Amino acid sequence: MLDYNKNFKKYSRELRTNLTEAEKHIWARLRCKQLKNKQFYRRKIIGNYIVDFYCPEAKLVIEIDGGQHYSEAGKTRDEERDKTLQEQGLVILRFSDREVFKNVSGVMARIYAGL
Repeated sequence: MLDYNKNFKKYSRELRTNLTEAEKHIWARLRCKQLKNKQFYRRKIIGNYIVDFYCPEAKLVIEIDGGQHYSEAGKTRDEERDKTLQEQGLVILRFSDREVFKNVSGVMARIYAGL
């Protein structure tokens, strides 16, 4: 079972109600077991992080990155986060919000292959 920081529960709920447009675009294609009949959760708390989307059966985390992830500080935080999650046996797929809008079929194909 994955670690869970209950202190993030309220913030996770808030984030679920305020998805970005790119996240909404992906969530519309993941929800209700549309992809390989796999259950996905949005804004799932894992340890001290809240991931964008998570499929427990595949141990797959999907992150949709906006501009803040491309600064040096953002890249460093993401690397540390990814390392921590990978140490728990999770696979992380990262996509830019631009990629979601320009090539959603390619993004979905990569997610499908990751399952």
